[in-house]
Parts: sequence; C-alpha cells; structure tokens
Amino acid sequence: MNMTRKVFWEDPYLTDFETRVSSVHGDAITLEGTIFYALSGGQESDRGTIGGVPVLEARKEDHQIVYILPTDHGLNAGDLVKISIDWERRYQLMRLHFAAEVVLELVTAKFPNIEKIGAHIAQDKARIDFLYTESLSPYLPALREEAMKVVNFNTDIISAYSDESNERRYWEVPGFARVPCGGTHLRKTSEVGEISLKRDNVGKGKERVIIRVQNSHPHI
Repeated sequence: MNMTRKVFWEDPYLTDFETRVSSVHGDAITLEGTIFYALSGGQESDRGTIGGVPVLEARKEDHQIVYILPTDHGLNAGDLVKISIDWERRYQLMRLHFAAEVVLELVTAKFPNIEKIGAHIAQDKARIDFLYTESLSPYLPALREEAMKVVNFNTDIISAYSDESNERRYWEVPGFARVPCGGTHLRKTSEVGEISLKRDNVGKGKERVIIRVQNSHPHI
C-alpha cells in the first residue's frame, strides 16, 4: 500500500483539497493525499469531511493514515473527493501546539532534572505533564515572559524533514531551538498571540502546566 502524501506538512494552511480514494475496507478508507491531520504527538486530529462525508476518526498506521467514515459513505477506490477541514479548529491547534512546545523547551532548560511524562493539545487548551516534586507555580510568570519574548520576536518558524524517507520532521526557530516534531506548524511565532499559563497538581510528584492562547481571527 502506498503511503499517503501528507499535504498538511507541505501547506498546513490549506483548508480544502482534492484527491483520490486509494482503498476502501468497509468504513475505513485511505487517500492518495491528505490535508486532514490524524492524532499524533499529542495534537488532536482535525475535524471535517471527505467527499462531503464526516470523518469519525483519523488514525496513523505506520506511514499510512486511515479515516473511519459512516458505514453508508458510498465511496469507492479511485473516486475523486474533496477534503474540507474545520480551519478555526486547525489554526487554534497549531497556535496551542507551538505555544506548548516553547513552554516545554523553556521548562526543560530551566529544570534539567524535570521529566516530561505526557502532553495533549486540544482546541481550547494544551497541557504538559511532568515528574517533579516541587510546585512550578512560582516560576510560571517568568516562564510566560520568556515564552512571550519568543512569540513577539515575530520570526519565521522553519518546518522541514530531518529524514524524509522515514517521515521524521522538525520545527526550528533560529537562535531558540530545533525540535523533532511531526505536527502542523505556524509560519511565524507572532501568530501564537498572548499566552497564559496555569499550574495544576495531578498527583504526588507530578506537575501539570495548562497553556491557553487568546482567541484570534484565523489566518489563511
């Protein structure tokens, strides 16, 4: 089976795209190319439609992406279909994803012994979980200030392959960090907007940082 062309990496700002159905196995289909991101690296899947049919689930299977549709989707291999994604949701996910990545880089630089144990990026907020015995709350104002310096620098975010054959990717802000990541990324740091940070204690020896960004008009 040929792997799906990940058009969301080539242009994460595309909201509509035409492609062909590669395979159909009941309610599961694959596509020749896609702008519809599947849950990976903590970033939730996009929402939207394929051929006018709502996508119920999107999942990665090795280098392939499988989409689960209603059983009466009526699509066949070779059909030309239009993909449409919920752009407001995608843009919010991209903003929160990058904000969380910046915070993670700052936290791990400040606390060399801290261990990240989880992360999740949803449309309303992102979170990062750490193994750490001390409250991070006193440090959040300074961490936010440092994060906003990166955002307000208004520099380009480079997103590219480190190993194309194995689909390994990274993002980079020159002078700040280069981070392995296969998510969808903004063009410029300033698109994140205002960040807020909040600490949440999720159990003994565990710290959670909640990241939010102010609502923004989606850029296309």
